[in-house]
Amino acid sequence: MTAPLQSAPVTLPSVQELGEWQPCVIGLDLSLTSTGVAGLGWAKAHRPGRRRTHERLDWLCTQIRGDVQEAALVVVEGAAYAQGAQAGHHELAGLWWLVTQDLWRHRIPYAVANPHHRTIYATGRANPAQDRPPKERSRAAKGMVRSVAADRYGVECEGPGRYDQADATVLAAMGLDWLGYPTVPVPDTHRRALEAVRWPEVTPPAAK
Repeated sequence: MTAPLQSAPVTLPSVQELGEWQPCVIGLDLSLTSTGVAGLGWAKAHRPGRRRTHERLDWLCTQIRGDVQEAALVVVEGAAYAQGAQAGHHELAGLWWLVTQDLWRHRIPYAVANPHHRTIYATGRANPAQDRPPKERSRAAKGMVRSVAADRYGVECEGPGRYDQADATVLAAMGLDWLGYPTVPVPDTHRRALEAVRWPEVTPPAAK
């Protein structure tokens, strides 16, 4: 994807001003079949079922709009370039731009983190299942991220959209960390992923 449309600069209150307050940060793992959405302590997946093309895009955008309307920051997963030839890529790109355009229109700042950024933040490595047989690597890596969502963030991701929920959970955690509100301590080997994310023009509040 090319660089995202930028929102106007936003300055968030500090924790000194609002005590235990935390900004609403939403993680989005966009998918045509199962879009993961997560915030602090929760995650869900939107599954459009038999809807296709315009109906599916419209339904997904409507669901996501309801999830992000109170967000101070949204962290969206970017394109997986290694999967550029996957079926539905053209429509998925359309979903990505429709969602980010809607965020821009409503002046909701958003960041773009690619799948490697998300996996590094979760596990410390871009390819955490490299020692597994090639056919098992993708599912094993997804399982590791899902375990992180449960063990580190207390979000149990279950059902058909469990991996999408887990990815979104980590994306939301990345956004909270960048803003100065990390929910749990994360090693520097993991936090280095934040440096590569395309963050919007948001002034991070002062943390305690």
